[in-house]
Amino acid sequence: VQLQASGGGLVQAGGSLKLACILSRLTTSTNLMGWFRQAPGTEREFVAGIRWRDGVTYYAESVKGRFTISRDAAKNTVFLQVNSLKPEDTAVYLCSAARHYDNYAMPASYHYWGQGTQVTVSS
Repeated sequence: VQLQASGGGLVQAGGSLKLACILSRLTTSTNLMGWFRQAPGTEREFVAGIRWRDGVTYYAESVKGRFTISRDAAKNTVFLQVNSLKPEDTAVYLCSAARHYDNYAMPASYHYWGQGTQVTVSS
C-alpha cells in the first residue's frame, strides 16, 4: 500500500489549504486513515483521523473547529481541510493508514505512511 500526500504550501495566518492523500489500494490494514504533523525538533503529533467504513472522525483538541477530515471512497482519497491557520500549525503533514481504530492518536498504531507535505504559515 502506498500513500501520496499533496496540497501543502505557504500561506498567511488565517489562510486555508486542502490537503489530499491518495491510497494505492484499500485493504484490511487501511480501515483507519490518519493525518499527523511533525515540526523540526518535535515529536509526530496526531491531527485527525477517519474510518473508511462509516466516516467516524477524530480530532486533536488543538485543531477542532478549524480542520475537517473527509474521504472519497470512489477515489481512495482522504482530505484534510485546514482553515484559520496559525504559525504554530507549520509542520510537515503526513497521512497514514491503520488496521484498528483503537489508539488512533498513536503513531505506532499506523502501518503505512506517506511522504508528507509541507505546510508553512507566516505571521
